[in-house]
Amino acid sequence: MKLDRRTLIKGAAASAVSMALPQVSMGADNIKVGSIIDTSGIFDLYGKPMDKSVTMAIDEINAAGGLLDRQLEKVAYDTQSDMALYTQYAQKLTRRDKVDVVHGGILSASREAIRPTLRKAKTLYFYNVQYEGGVCDRNIFCTGITPAQQAEVLVPETMERWGKKIYVLAADYNYGQITAKWIEHYARENGGEVVQTDFFPLDVADFGATIAKIQEAAPDMIMSVLVGGAHLSFYRQWAAAGMNKKIPMASTTMGAGNEQVVLTKEEGDGIMLVYSFSKELDTPENKAFLARWQEKFGSTDDLHELAVATYQGMHLWAEGVRKAGSIERDKVVAALESGVSFEGPTGTISLDAKTHHAVTSVHLVEVKDQKMNVVKSFGEIQPVDTQTVCNLEENPDDNQQYEISI
Repeated sequence: MKLDRRTLIKGAAASAVSMALPQVSMGADNIKVGSIIDTSGIFDLYGKPMDKSVTMAIDEINAAGGLLDRQLEKVAYDTQSDMALYTQYAQKLTRRDKVDVVHGGILSASREAIRPTLRKAKTLYFYNVQYEGGVCDRNIFCTGITPAQQAEVLVPETMERWGKKIYVLAADYNYGQITAKWIEHYARENGGEVVQTDFFPLDVADFGATIAKIQEAAPDMIMSVLVGGAHLSFYRQWAAAGMNKKIPMASTTMGAGNEQVVLTKEEGDGIMLVYSFSKELDTPENKAFLARWQEKFGSTDDLHELAVATYQGMHLWAEGVRKAGSIERDKVVAALESGVSFEGPTGTISLDAKTHHAVTSVHLVEVKDQKMNVVKSFGEIQPVDTQTVCNLEENPDDNQQYEISI
């Protein structure tokens, strides 16, 4: 199974199965929005806020009059962190429910489980998750950030602050391997070097030997592409050894699912990140979004990068429908390719016609007191990794996920 980088930071026990039927709000002539997300099971920490985002966006669009003088209807299935259910529910959404669009998937494995079904059924698909890049398919739009959009900013910014010798620690699967290559690429491009890259299976939790190796190598900084609950142990062991006071650290993975609140202040303070979203982003759009989320759900504690990407993906799709003046898939795709944007919590987000990936603002942030404090904001960054392998304008029938060579 191809894993996405988003393995839970906490090994929660699977929740009881309670979602045999979809969640719907019925209407005779509604536009049907399919939602297929893990809202129970071991990935529900990510899935529950994403599901809330779909609900919130639908409610906002309906309150403003809907789309094409029609209301939106949510048809949602809980995939219960079970890959087999993704395939089953994708078939239900297309064959029985006949939805007009699907937003969903967390793992790369879940995306690839449903993408062929949705493409065959000609049901438009939005995948709103940070991932390793390379998907090239005219039926899908990917609104999460990709490795190059992070590393292009994170590597030179931290090198300027800390030095040019980088020690990389990465999860040993496609996301970690690809991201490590981008880190090396941007290090060389900015006059630096990666002195060592170590890869770790997802179940590795003892980093004592690795910490000793890092001390011997004496890099200027650590770049972490570690993933999941076992790998979270590194941050704790690093701090316990007093190394967080000696060698600074940046990460492409920590924080997307609110990991910074799982670590103590002593363990997390000072780690540098790049993401499209932070609750500390001081813009009118973000403040208004946070206020609406607070009013609707009572707290912003669970709000994270993936939830915001889902919310913005919903609104980008809605902009495409408005511009197309139709809900027909081909017309909406053409409208989205012709240029739509949304001013959301992360800033301006638009879609690259060649790759169907997001062109998005990103922000350099520093973890402090379990918050992601914004240090510097950047304009829209292109998905240059996927642009190296995908051109749907020239090859509209392309249909695969490329392994990006750097």
